Amino acid sequence: MGESSRNMAVSAKDVKKLRDMTGAGMMECKRALTEMEGDIEKAVDLLRAKGASKVAKRAGKAANEGTIGSYVHFDNKTAVILELNCETDFVANTDDFRALAKDLALHIASSAPIAVSRDQIPDEVLERERSVYLEQVKEAGPKPEHIIEKIVEGKMAKFLKENTLLAQDFVKDQDKTIEELVTEVSAKTGEKIGVGRFSRIKVGETSV
Repeated sequence: MGESSRNMAVSAKDVKKLRDMTGAGMMECKRALTEMEGDIEKAVDLLRAKGASKVAKRAGKAANEGTIGSYVHFDNKTAVILELNCETDFVANTDDFRALAKDLALHIASSAPIAVSRDQIPDEVLERERSVYLEQVKEAGPKPEHIIEKIVEGKMAKFLKENTLLAQDFVKDQDKTIEELVTEVSAKTGEKIGVGRFSRIKVGETSV
């Protein structure tokens, strides 16, 4: 019985549907459908789990290909340009990758992060923020040193969450962070994807 289920025929229509839903290869989709006895939803879960695993294994791979994403707000006063990287030119030209680049540019225009991640924020900016928070806590009244440090660290964590791109909540779906969004598309394409850099310009504002 187990042997017959492994050899069951799957329709080309279901294989195509699964490819459209996951972006996986034809043979991968066929194997997943066969393994899940034709259940498309279970096959989707299986392929996504395998895709996420592949992305983790490819973390050390070079992501030297990619595209430029851009967005100009309707009032022509805010503009964003960003570099989104992947491993191959093939993935760089897929609809999923290009859609991600557009979504990220729109998100940056709306949420105004100052860096991709914490390690891209200059030390002087972090120290300036820490000093401001330290003064705020001290102004609020006397507290033990360890309590002051804990409060300041909490404020710094909030600052990083609000100001680093990967930690921000996606403007189109507040239930996921930008890092989770990028990981989802990475799993779907089977390649490492990363934001190289970005620039946000708003009339009347100066950058950090």
